[in-house]
Amino acid sequence: MSGAFHTIDAANAPSLGDIRIAGPDDLIYVMPTAVERKDFPKYWEAIGVAKVRGALVHVMNREEKQ
Repeated sequence: MSGAFHTIDAANAPSLGDIRIAGPDDLIYVMPTAVERKDFPKYWEAIGVAKVRGALVHVMNREEKQ
């Protein structure tokens, strides 16, 4: 079974329910602009649930633009 790939940023994000049910085969990328979302605290909570369920969560660092 192939896992889901989720990206959260300022303009786009999957449903909170999709994040909450993420598990061991799923990958969640949190982009630096995600913190600009008005609903980011809800996403952060859902990300925590996903992590406990076994999802791989990667919080992207801000990188210098060249």
